[in-house]
Amino acid sequence: MSLLVVGLSHRSAPVSVLERAALGADAQIKLLQDTVAAEPATEAAVLATCNRIELYADVDKFHAGVAELSTLLAQHSGVGLEELTPYLYVHYEDRAVHHLFSVACGLDSMVVGEGQILGQIKDSLAKAQELHSAGKLMNDLFQQGLRVGKRAHSETGIDRAGQSLVTFGLEQLAVGGSVVDWAAGKKALVIGAGSMSSLAAATLARAGVAEVVVANRTFERAERLAQILAEADDNAVAARAVRMDAVPDELTRADVVVSCTGATGLVLTAEAVAKAVEGRTGAPVADTGLTAVKAGKTEAPLPPTTGGADENCPLDLAAVQPGFSLMGEAAVAGMDAATLEQHAAWAAGRTIDRPGRRTPEADAELITALAATAASVGRIPERRRPEPPAERPAPSLFLLDLAMPRDIDAAVHRLAGVRLVDIESLAEASADAPMAADVDQVRRIVSDEVAAFGAAQRAAHITPTVVALRTMAADVVAGEIARLDGRLPDLDERQRGEIRQAVHRVVDKLLHAPTVRVKQLAAEPGGAGYADALRTLFDLDPETVAAVSRAEDSTDKKDRPA
Repeated sequence: MSLLVVGLSHRSAPVSVLERAALGADAQIKLLQDTVAAEPATEAAVLATCNRIELYADVDKFHAGVAELSTLLAQHSGVGLEELTPYLYVHYEDRAVHHLFSVACGLDSMVVGEGQILGQIKDSLAKAQELHSAGKLMNDLFQQGLRVGKRAHSETGIDRAGQSLVTFGLEQLAVGGSVVDWAAGKKALVIGAGSMSSLAAATLARAGVAEVVVANRTFERAERLAQILAEADDNAVAARAVRMDAVPDELTRADVVVSCTGATGLVLTAEAVAKAVEGRTGAPVADTGLTAVKAGKTEAPLPPTTGGADENCPLDLAAVQPGFSLMGEAAVAGMDAATLEQHAAWAAGRTIDRPGRRTPEADAELITALAATAASVGRIPERRRPEPPAERPAPSLFLLDLAMPRDIDAAVHRLAGVRLVDIESLAEASADAPMAADVDQVRRIVSDEVAAFGAAQRAAHITPTVVALRTMAADVVAGEIARLDGRLPDLDERQRGEIRQAVHRVVDKLLHAPTVRVKQLAAEPGGAGYADALRTLFDLDPETVAAVSRAEDSTDKKDRPA
């Protein structure tokens, strides 16, 4: 087994990079086709969700495989390899198995314990099977991953540790209050009719919204989802479908909007949202500007200085928006290490006249520390956060953007009277979410399953060699029996049968203990070399072993349920 996974997720990359690297359906197909066509890989599968992009492959060379898979990810994502590389992670063999099993159990999800990932893994396997890029390893890996994920959810309380991304997002919109109380009587607009949008519509219906309007580019799919919602026994709700060109009008009527489409561009611009709010209130919508938020407090912009020269500041001071602190994290977001060091030197030379303000030296130390971070990760990731709710007017329109790339313009964060929760703000919120005690139990399940899977794969790896050895022994026995028939032609059939059985018993007894033991040894970590040793000791033809492997793969595919 030479399983390799190269990928990036919300744990390794900022949302802005994930958004740009997101793979559409066509790009995923092309990536799979190009991967199996590449020299190091024999089979492959892609797992692409709203917060991860991972390429799994069976490779014959580790370093060449990492280089090839990384290059292919960069090519098909449209993000340059040099920019993408700092955010990529690599797992090999057992570590790669451990990673997928952890993902399947929800341990690596943005919301720990969520079960939607199982459906996404199932879809990834189905796509690889359809494109014939999944061989024995990918099929075994992903099918076992699904079983491990289901086991974790059935045997533990991991579901209590997390929830669906939809539920978590609605809780963020409700600002910590009861979603049921918050949703009661509201009118909801759901944009998109895929699995995530359907889950959002059903969740809103259960929460008690008065109406759900579904908009989708394919109107028939919107109609189907609206019909399902209206006919549901447990949570029937007034539901109707509209075409996408009706969204601006529906936006004016809606209280809460959930958007999750496969569009590559924005579905809702800040201007469209502002116009909708203005249509509801009859008053222009104020743009509050972006604010650097630190420890829950707003950091005001610097006042004029009594000393120091602004011409030495690497920031474009004229372009700095109101609400930014020149020393704050938001101001230096996106800077590289060299520019941050220049900024630190400039900050240290300023004399700032404001009571209670940190000293310039402290600011310089902060920025120098940020520079060290930038030197290791490339750039300080940009952070967009809405102002604390207490400092903004009460929202009249709530928006939840679950798409990657984003459906709703991030500039909506600045609009007064609007609350936007997107993948980026969900990532920040989930970082502080409490972990359930059941997580440790799931981790033990993952470790046990990884060990069992590795042992089974290593044992299966030596099976063709053992079969080839026994085939060779049977051929030797047949040859010797044929020679004996020529030398002793007077033997009757009963005597020949006794001799044949005796020789077979001798060979079987001689091979039994070594073959059983070699399978046991091969199942242990580091046991892959026993197959090579067996082939060398008995001078087995490599093509014979390969033929057995191909025959087993063919039988496995024939017997595999559709």
